[in-house]
Amino acid sequence: MSATILVVDDVDTAREAIADSLRKDGKEVLEAGTLKEARGFLELNKADICILDILLPDGNGLSLLDEVIHMAFQPKFIVITAHGQIDYAVEAMKKGALDFITKPIDMKTLKKSISRAEDLVAMRRELDHLRHSQALSAKFVVGQHPRMQALINLAQRAAEASVSVLITGESGTGKEVMATFILQSGPRSDKPFIAINCAAIANTLLESELFGHEANAFTGASNKRKNGLMEVADGGILFLDEISSMPLDMQAKLLRAIEERAFRRVGGTTLIRVDVQIIAASNRDLKEMIKNGEFREDLYYRLKVVDLDIPPLRKRKEDIPELVGLLLNQSNMSMGTNIKDVTPRALEAMMDYDWPGNIRELRNALERAIIFCDDPAIDIQHLPSEIIERSSI
Repeated sequence: MSATILVVDDVDTAREAIADSLRKDGKEVLEAGTLKEARGFLELNKADICILDILLPDGNGLSLLDEVIHMAFQPKFIVITAHGQIDYAVEAMKKGALDFITKPIDMKTLKKSISRAEDLVAMRRELDHLRHSQALSAKFVVGQHPRMQALINLAQRAAEASVSVLITGESGTGKEVMATFILQSGPRSDKPFIAINCAAIANTLLESELFGHEANAFTGASNKRKNGLMEVADGGILFLDEISSMPLDMQAKLLRAIEERAFRRVGGTTLIRVDVQIIAASNRDLKEMIKNGEFREDLYYRLKVVDLDIPPLRKRKEDIPELVGLLLNQSNMSMGTNIKDVTPRALEAMMDYDWPGNIRELRNALERAIIFCDDPAIDIQHLPSEIIERSSI
């Protein structure tokens, strides 16, 4: 859907010239000669972009910028100024105008500014669409990037088939969220989802955590039987994060448990059978680890019945507006805040940034912005310094 442009100018010939030129380009254009007429269009949410003259018969055009702050829908303003009105232009930019253009109007310059406004309107629509169409409790964002669409399709198929899945990608790309999505998408949605970070558990305790142990099975073990996480996950999903940190001897035991769908507790003799879908994740290159003798090749291929390699955020920046919308809603819910929007220039700055920490860094940046934001919308000054410094704004 193209953006609707409202041209506000009390000089009929000037207003009509702009409107006619834009209509020839296929734009949908509305016209207003007074503040009252313009206000009527804006109150009905009919304009996405407003080309606004400052001196109008019934008042100063900049008053519209103050009024739209209280509206749910806020158009992008391009202010028209005459020579000698530069102070007005500066004031307009402080009030949130996207751009200002001096008279006489150069249509090439104006259309370039309109094009930028249209891009921002498109991003805003994506964000609004997310808010209205996606449940706030959803933990996974269906990205629009073709690679993400393909991954979602593969994840859904893996969920239905209940096969082992290997999720790879840089830190912060959302590997555990993808694993949760697989749970939600398949027949195990009402079953346990048990996650274990292999890097966070000492090697000597990892076997006990996974398979459990009998009473007093080893020095330091409790005098009561302990069920392992694989047993707890029976019927559901066991998510093994940072699988690359698992020692080789433990890899061999895990492989056998996956193939046999059974295991014995540490110190036990009884074979315990389970129905568990295994999902493993790694931010390291497992093929390179195999070459270096650090990871078992047979376990690698047993895990990657379906292989999901999540791209970093810098390679799918078109998904950022959607992610911002979802994460903003989630942060508001968890933090008890009510920041409803992100300004166009803040969103542009986030689009310019490469996000080395990926979605995790984006979430942290939004949470920080919420803490420092006393306004209805997050603006560029609320963002972390590294994002501001790399911005082209």
